[in-house]
Amino acid sequence: MRHRLLYVTDLYYAANGRTYRDEDLFLIEALQSQFAIAVCGPRQVVAILDACRPRAGEGGFDAVVVRNSGPVIHYAAEYAEFRRVALERGIAVYNPLDGKADMVGKQYLVDLTIAGYPVVPTVDRVADLDRLPVVDTYIVKPKLGSDSIGMHVVARDEIAAVHTDDALVQPRLDLLHEVSFYAIDHEVQYALVAADAGRRWQLTRHAPTEAELEFAARFLDWNALAHGIQRVDGCRTRDGDLLLMELEDLNPYLSLDVLDDHERRRFVDRMATSIRAVVDAGPRGWAAEQPNP
Repeated sequence: MRHRLLYVTDLYYAANGRTYRDEDLFLIEALQSQFAIAVCGPRQVVAILDACRPRAGEGGFDAVVVRNSGPVIHYAAEYAEFRRVALERGIAVYNPLDGKADMVGKQYLVDLTIAGYPVVPTVDRVADLDRLPVVDTYIVKPKLGSDSIGMHVVARDEIAAVHTDDALVQPRLDLLHEVSFYAIDHEVQYALVAADAGRRWQLTRHAPTEAELEFAARFLDWNALAHGIQRVDGCRTRDGDLLLMELEDLNPYLSLDVLDDHERRRFVDRMATSIRAVVDAGPRGWAAEQPNP
């Protein structure tokens, strides 16, 4: 019997430089040969779970798969309720809800900076600006934001005017390029590069070096997310340093359109194996609820 999945996506979200609809329609169609799939938007998850709640051991879904569901900031209350229900009932979720990166906001960038990891230097207090390099402009953005929502690009003496208690500050670095590593269950499946750092979503295939794979593995190991899809976004500075920009572990866009048919099918098969591993692990819970992005 095929596992039953509730697939969460926002087919109507207009993402800058990305087409959520096309990517998720491809994934849904490709996964249907291995799973029974129902599709819903991110605001309807709890209502559908309630309507299809198992009775007498029948019905319901074996897992909720969260894919291109858009920035959580647009449906924060509904997402918080989904997390509460999933944790309370031990519902299998893919990705599992114990991620420590973007899944719970961007505080990890501050923590990793303090811990000495190779990340874009990040602070969350104006009083700590002396920890950042002196550059022409800085980025101020909310910890719980995404997709450049609420972001400011300002001079150093303008930071205090736009900074809030829930915001990060980073230097705006001069970059050679941005490179992303796409992993399933800690194994990098492919890498893509944006040769022009100002055109984030114009990507081409990239053959990662051993050093780059070690860079990605360091952050995947830190996150300790046993199963699921993660995107490690790095940037190469003019000095040749590779720094983490973001570790997306909630609903990373995959840019599957850049891959060829064989590579896409291989990715889908690997994703299906990973989903089955989460389902087969059975009902689970997490020791402590984490904050919501």
